[in-house]
Parts: sequence; C-alpha cells; structure tokens
Amino acid sequence: MALENNQIENSNNDNDEISLKELIIKIKNWASFLINKWKIILLISLIGGMIGFLVATVKKPTYTAALSFAMDDEKGGGGGGLSGALGLASSLGLDLGGGGASGGAFAASNLAELMKSQYIIEKVLLEPIQINSDNISLAEYYIKFNKIRENWKNKPNLENIQFNIRADRSKFKLQQDSILHFLHKKLTSPDNLIIQQKDKKVSILTIEVTSKDELFSKIFCETLAAQTTNFYVETKSKKARNNTNILQNQADSIKNELNNSISLAASETDNVYNLNPSLNIKGAPSKKRQINVTANVEVLKQIMIQLELSKINLRKETPLIQIIDRPILPLEKNKLSRLISLIMGGAIGFLLSIFFFIIQQNYKKTML
Repeated sequence: MALENNQIENSNNDNDEISLKELIIKIKNWASFLINKWKIILLISLIGGMIGFLVATVKKPTYTAALSFAMDDEKGGGGGGLSGALGLASSLGLDLGGGGASGGAFAASNLAELMKSQYIIEKVLLEPIQINSDNISLAEYYIKFNKIRENWKNKPNLENIQFNIRADRSKFKLQQDSILHFLHKKLTSPDNLIIQQKDKKVSILTIEVTSKDELFSKIFCETLAAQTTNFYVETKSKKARNNTNILQNQADSIKNELNNSISLAASETDNVYNLNPSLNIKGAPSKKRQINVTANVEVLKQIMIQLELSKINLRKETPLIQIIDRPILPLEKNKLSRLISLIMGGAIGFLLSIFFFIIQQNYKKTML
C-alpha cells in the first residue's frame, strides 16, 4: 500500500514537472513568435500613440464649476426657545405642527434628484442672463456656443425656434418641448452634472457642472442652486406662510375696526357730554360703542398672540440654505495631456496588436 502511494506521488510530481516544462516552452514559443512580428507591433503602437496625440490636440477643453451648500432645517432641531413657544401654543389650544420628523421628500439625500428634475432644469434654462449687453435665456446661450442651431438649418420646423426670456412656458410648441427635453437629458448626464452628498451625517451637497463654456458652467451652477433653494424653501414653508398671511389680514382688519370703534365711541361720548343723569337712554349709544371697543381689543389681543406664534412657526418651517463655496472665474480647466494621451494610445495599440496576433495564431492552429 505504501509502495502504491509513493508511485502515485512520483507520478503527480512528474506530471507537474511536465506541465511546467510545457508552459515554459509555450511562453518561449509565443515570445519568439511576437518578436518576429516586432515591426508590425511597433507600427501599430506608433499609430495608436499618434491617434491619442491627435485626440488630445483636437479635443476642446471643458470647464468645471463647483458649488457647495449646507442645509439647516430647524424643524428637526427642537430648540429650547422654539419648544417653549410651541408649548405655549398648545396651552392656548393651537396646533402649529411641532411634531413629525424633518426631511421627507426634501431630505438632503433627495435634493440631488430634485435638482435633476425637468421642472428645475427648465426653470434654470429659461432664466435670463446678460451676455455682451444682450439679455438672452440660458437655453439660447447653450444652443449658441454648442452651435446646435447649425444642425437645424435643414429642418424647417426647428430653424426659427427661439427661447425668449419673456416667453410664456405654457404656450411653448411641441418642438420647444422636445428641445428642452433634449437639453435636460444632455445637461443631467454624469459627464455634465454631478450632485453628491459627501457625508450622509452632514447635510452638505456639492454641485459640479462641466461644459465647453466657462461662463455657462458658472452661471448654470449658481442658477441651479438658486432655483432649487427657492423651490425648496417655498414648498417647505408654504402652509405656514399661508397661515401667517391669513392671521396678518385678520389682525389688520380688526385693527381698522377697532380704530373706527374708538372714533365712533369718542363721537358718541361728545354728544352726551354733561347729559342729565336721569336721561339714561341718551347715553346708550355711547355705552354700545364702548362695548364694541372692548370686544375688538380682546379679539385683537388673541389674534396677535396667534400671529406671533404663527411667525415663530414660519421661521421654524423655513429651512436655512447656506452657500459655502461658489464657483469663481477662472474655473478649473479640463484638458487632455498630449504626453499622457500619446503614451496611452501607444499602450493600447501595443496590447491590441499582441491580442490580434495571438488570436490569429490560435485560429490557424485550429484550422490545421
């Protein structure tokens, strides 16, 4: 039994040695084969290097604008002063919506998708900008420097399409809608727009816009942040703002009524000045006016309490968007290095040529 095991082990060792020898022989054969083709491999490598060099020379540079901002939503903080105010409101029987978690649809992690939405991108593209004393929309400027209109010369339905700054979006034609949809897809591609939250624990977002035009990158980046901020703040605080406006109108109305009541009460008092005490009926209008004044004062007092609490709630519901870093001209310039492109092109040509010869040689062997 031991003898059989030794024979098996010796057989395995011989097989390993044979396999290793065969592998070394194959490597030598392939090496000699490829060395014989060195002229062709060198030529293909040079061609690849020249292609890389030409691409780096012809390709226009791009410019990246970066902007970062932080969000501070007080609703999630539950500060002491605010909690006290909400407690006072509860004691008065008022529900100002102090509960509930912050964030929701407009959490920091969801703002990236909001910024890439067609609604926000369209508002950004239709924003007026001033270029060389001319006021044009951002969409028109993008079409102009990308020379997109030149491709429309043979398309009569697109040739006269314009995106004027005073145009009504609801009255856009089908062609205009299609162009805006095309621009939206183009501008929100990963090559042109990157929005990321560096740390999930910190509500700091970074926007990076890349385009062929330095000024467009800067304006689009800043306008995107501004439009998103406006939409976010307006939506988050809309209900509280409406409630505050209603209470403010009620307070103003009651103030006017109180002023009128005071004036009328004073007038009635003047009419019964030095009145005979036995003629009480003559003093009734004056007393009624005074009751109206007292009632209006009490009502106004309650409305003002609610109004102040509503203003506190509005401040609570209104998130703070703080810009940290803005894009400053000149922007970061992205340009392919000619030397690196030359080396990479040569390396790719070298690998492709070797790969081609290996496949060719194996194909010939299978055909034999």
